[in-house]
Amino acid sequence: MNSRFMVFVWVTCMLPMLGVASEELVEALSQRAVAFESVDDIAPLIEQASGRRLVLLGESTHGTSEYYRWRAKISQELIEHHGVRFVAVEGDWAAIYRLNRYVKHLPGAEPDARAIMASFDRWPQWMWANEEMLAFVEWLRNWNADQPTDKRVGLYGMDVYGDETVLEKLLLKLRRVDEDLAKEGQALYESFQPFAGNGRAYAMHLARGGSSFAEGAEKAYERLREAVHEHDLDSQVALNILHSARVMMNAERHYRANVDRNLHGWNARADHFFLTVERLLEQYGDDSRGVAWAHNTHIGDARATSMGRDGSRNIGQVARETLGEEHVYAVGFGTDRGKVIAGREWGGSREIMEIPTAGPNTLEAAMRALGMPQAMILLEQATAEPVLMQVVGHRAIGVIYHPEREYPGNYVPTVLARRYDAFLYFAETTALQVIE
Repeated sequence: MNSRFMVFVWVTCMLPMLGVASEELVEALSQRAVAFESVDDIAPLIEQASGRRLVLLGESTHGTSEYYRWRAKISQELIEHHGVRFVAVEGDWAAIYRLNRYVKHLPGAEPDARAIMASFDRWPQWMWANEEMLAFVEWLRNWNADQPTDKRVGLYGMDVYGDETVLEKLLLKLRRVDEDLAKEGQALYESFQPFAGNGRAYAMHLARGGSSFAEGAEKAYERLREAVHEHDLDSQVALNILHSARVMMNAERHYRANVDRNLHGWNARADHFFLTVERLLEQYGDDSRGVAWAHNTHIGDARATSMGRDGSRNIGQVARETLGEEHVYAVGFGTDRGKVIAGREWGGSREIMEIPTAGPNTLEAAMRALGMPQAMILLEQATAEPVLMQVVGHRAIGVIYHPEREYPGNYVPTVLARRYDAFLYFAETTALQVIE
């Protein structure tokens, strides 16, 4: 591990014992905080991000309107003025690819983005079926309408989930290419089809001594890679087929981690996030640039958090290690209070929940003390400030949330100066507007 990150001693006591005295943290943040209302107000952030190959835009919840709207604004600036070629989101490949066809005006694209979103059926649907996302999709489609075909900006999902739909769509694509190839693909994936989309069933199958599909998934990918070259397919069609096969390969690995002690399920998913972005950078050319939207726990360098204690990594860490820190820009997002959409159990009913005021000795509590409705914190050269190099709790709300017992469980011990390049704070936030 890079020695720069071997400066943290993670403790197991309660969060009130973590971190620096709040007065010191408030003072350090106040020296960097800049109030913002418009994109013009965060021009320094845009300028710093503009030269990076990959810009990572986070969120401290999966159900907050302000995060989606401001990620869209930043992405639009980078697309319009700084040559960003694609946006990858923490969503399913097959589902988001339908939106990609729509925004790029590809042949056979469905004509209505709202209808596409309304048909998303994997929980939590609200993450990508919401009005805020729809507004960005429509903006991107309008932007692309004035661009040459080879310059249109893409929209992709970078998650391993939704593999059952990926497999269904993959076999359909193969039929359109070659009927014999489709039959071959059907045979290659036949043994995994009963488990597609059901990781628990696959894990139980393996635990009972059933055969693994790992070798089969790799074999299918290699065969499809050969077929793509044999048929001299359009680059977008080839990308879709091959990455669909990668999703199947990595979904199997992610599921198998539940019973294989040599695997780490979180890391398998994190590696797929980066593999997707890396493949897109290759697809769009050596000098291309991209943006990725995901939760703070994915985009903020894992080495600067307690996640590193169990060997967990994320796209923020892997991107910095692979592309170089000078080529990656990570922006965290956070709030003190407000409303959010989440569920109380996996697959359960969504609710608009109240986010309580942040707990003591946390980053959010220190930001609240500044008294600013919205604030930008740029972390350039922040590692030189000891107070910003100490551990502080930082809120993280997932799709499953219990506000009544949020503190301290929903706070990730964090070294701010290492985790992000910038941080955007919203004192009070609102819930996403869901598309039914």
